[in-house]
Amino acid sequence: MALAGKRIFITGGSRGIGLAIALRAAQDGASIAIAAKTAEPNPKLPGTIYSAA
Repeated sequence: MALAGKRIFITGGSRGIGLAIALRAAQDGASIAIAAKTAEPNPKLPGTIYSAA
């Protein structure tokens, strides 16, 4: 997918599938902005909005 020069806003991008999508889109050349509903760590999933950024 040609994402070079595109801007993408991803909700739920701090962990899990959202983070994987954000990382892949960035690798493909897109500019990424991510958002998350909480800054608190989840005991079942690694990562927070701070570690994803």
